[in-house]
Amino acid sequence: MRCAFIMLLFIASATPFSTRADAQEQEALIAARSYDIVFSDSVRFDEALEALVARGQQDILPTIVLAMRYRDYGQRALLDAFEDLTGDRVNDWFDAALWQEKHDQIVPHPSFRDIKLQILTTIDPAFERFLGGEKSDRENMDIRLEEIFWGGVRVDGIPALDNPRLVEAEDADYLADSDLVFGVEINGDARAYPLRIMGWHEMFNDVVGGVPVSLAYCTLCGSGILYEGHVEGRREAFTFGSSGFLYRSNKLMYDRQTDSLWNQFTGEPVVGALKGRGIKLKMRPVVITSWQKWRAENPKTRVLSLDTGFKRDYGSGVVYSSYFASDDLMFPALVGDERSVKRKDFVFGMREVGGAKAWPLSLFEDGAVLNDKVGFKNVVVVGDAQTRTVRAYYRGNDTFSKSENLSRLIDATGRPWTIEEAFLISDDGRKLPRAAGHVAYWFAWNSYLGDRSELATDE
Repeated sequence: MRCAFIMLLFIASATPFSTRADAQEQEALIAARSYDIVFSDSVRFDEALEALVARGQQDILPTIVLAMRYRDYGQRALLDAFEDLTGDRVNDWFDAALWQEKHDQIVPHPSFRDIKLQILTTIDPAFERFLGGEKSDRENMDIRLEEIFWGGVRVDGIPALDNPRLVEAEDADYLADSDLVFGVEINGDARAYPLRIMGWHEMFNDVVGGVPVSLAYCTLCGSGILYEGHVEGRREAFTFGSSGFLYRSNKLMYDRQTDSLWNQFTGEPVVGALKGRGIKLKMRPVVITSWQKWRAENPKTRVLSLDTGFKRDYGSGVVYSSYFASDDLMFPALVGDERSVKRKDFVFGMREVGGAKAWPLSLFEDGAVLNDKVGFKNVVVVGDAQTRTVRAYYRGNDTFSKSENLSRLIDATGRPWTIEEAFLISDDGRKLPRAAGHVAYWFAWNSYLGDRSELATDE
């Protein structure tokens, strides 16, 4: 009824879209009214919104969602307009953004891009580097511009740590035994990167064991993924920073070589010069564990110094404490099936040729050893839910079980195998290599893998 009433008012006002005006003039008028519902004062806002709703086209919805987030006046009118054009009632911008994600068949009016870029470059002119010019043309993006959200900081407002200073384990007196760390070991070079520091930086670019690597830590989706910087066909290793943008509550990182935006969760460029070139970063194994356990297992480890070059409160449990303690998401992202795993339950996920699989960390409450398969690969997965610690190894045709010694596994013949960072090693010298995987919140894993991934159960 409201839509019909608005239509009558619009006709009565004698300012309809002229059926005699050429298409270019009509598009310019729509663009001007779209601008008004985001930027203009109350009178022009009201008139423009009524006209756009009367037009009856859903291509204006992304602009309405944008206005919901960035203007104060007119929120009730925007919610009503959204309902008139969709038939669905939403409560706020967050709900409208979720609806928008679900209805990805809607193509925004061409004016949407310019309006969104004006907002973003007002916040930070440097955003032009990622989305300016042809970069944000729909055909030049692997993700939708309307789903790229500002995360509340400018470019590198969450600063990456580049070749950060490290100290010996005995000098890391700021760490408590229970503090969690990202543990990395490559070619015998063991490093610990505490989460209480990485939560403030969400990225490091370093060289470990002679290999350039970047840890991309998305605090919002609970995932720290270690990527190798070298890509076949390129001489220079990639290094990364934080763009300030989010996509489905996941950070969009950028490479410093081309300013392309990359999906943190997949390691693929999605906007910019590298998009569509078939590039995908190689994952390297990384583990989350307690400082006490990591130091015991890797006595020669080095660890991040508190002297990062930045002034932050690196205390235990400080960074993102309220978000980590809540079941809510900070930014919009559709959540899948939560009957067995809740949105912010942790899972350990692996992606292999032929398939993907996630294991809820609850399966590792008793230090379980799981013989399983991912795609075409047989794996054994060993974990400790208390410290969010999970490691996976390619087991071939072997099967394993727990031993009384937690640093060892027992194969089907009774032979013991030592658990090391890079390999499982049998007493007779056989080695089974480590497999790359990472921990994440369930909502993030399911958002990006969905039906392409299996979910392990305790049955």
